[in-house]
Amino acid sequence: MPVLAGAEPYRHEGGEVGVLLCHGFTGSPHSLRPWAEYLAERGLTVSLPLLPGHGTRWEDMNITGWQDWYAEVDRALAELRERCSQVFVFGLSMGGALSLRLAAKHGDAISGLVLVNPLNKLHGLAAATLPLARHLIRSTKGIGSDIAKEDSKEISYDRVPLNAADSMRRLCGVVDAELPQVTQPLLLLHSPQDHVVKPADAARILSRVSSTDVTEILLEQSYHVATLDHDADRIHEESHAFLTRLAPSLDEGTTKEGTATGG
Repeated sequence: MPVLAGAEPYRHEGGEVGVLLCHGFTGSPHSLRPWAEYLAERGLTVSLPLLPGHGTRWEDMNITGWQDWYAEVDRALAELRERCSQVFVFGLSMGGALSLRLAAKHGDAISGLVLVNPLNKLHGLAAATLPLARHLIRSTKGIGSDIAKEDSKEISYDRVPLNAADSMRRLCGVVDAELPQVTQPLLLLHSPQDHVVKPADAARILSRVSSTDVTEILLEQSYHVATLDHDADRIHEESHAFLTRLAPSLDEGTTKEGTATGG
C-alpha cells in the first residue's frame, strides 16, 4: 500500500549529535515532522521513521505488533549510532513507550530522552477485554487528532485495529517492568487535558525510572498530540535547551548544514 501523503518518514543528515523521533499508535511521522524539522534547522542529524503498519490503512496495522514497531526504532537507532557521537531519543505517546524500552536496553548509548504524553498503560474495561474482543471485532473508533488547536489535524487512522491495540497493551507491560533500567537524563512534557493517555501514566513513569536528571513540564494549552498543538513551540525550545545542556558539541559553530530526505 502507498504511504499517505504527509505520513512519510523523514531523515536529515546534520552534525555529530543525532535525534531519533518515535511517533504514536495509529499515527505517523506527520505528528512529529515540525519538531524534526526544527531540530534539523539547528544542525542535528534527525531520524523520524514510519512504524510498520502505519501511514497506509488501518487494516495493514492489524497484522503487525509491538515487536515490529520496536524493531523499526531499534534499527533506526543503530543507524544513528553509526553516524553520530551522541544520540538522543524523543517520543510521543506510544512512541514514548518505545523510547523508554530503547533506553532500558541500550543504556549509555542513549544520551537522553524527551517524552511527550508518554503511554504507560491502557486503562479501563475496554482495555481489559482486548484479549477476547480482538477475536470478535476488527476495529473501533479512532483516537487521532486529540488537539486543542482548532486548525490543526494529524494524519492518523480513523479506526483503531484491535489486534494491534492488544499488542500495544502487552508492550505497556513489558516497558513498565523495564522502567527501573532507565537511567538517562529525562525531559517529560505532558498535558493535564489529555483525552488519550491518562496523567497517571506520566506519574507512574517518573516514579519508576532510575534517572536522577529529570525535568517535568506541564503543557497547559494542549491535548494529547501536543506536538501539533498550542505548546508545540515550547516543546521545540525546551527539547533543544535539553540537548544543548547535554551535548557540548552543539555549541554554536560546531554543527553543520545537512540534507533532508522524506516527503
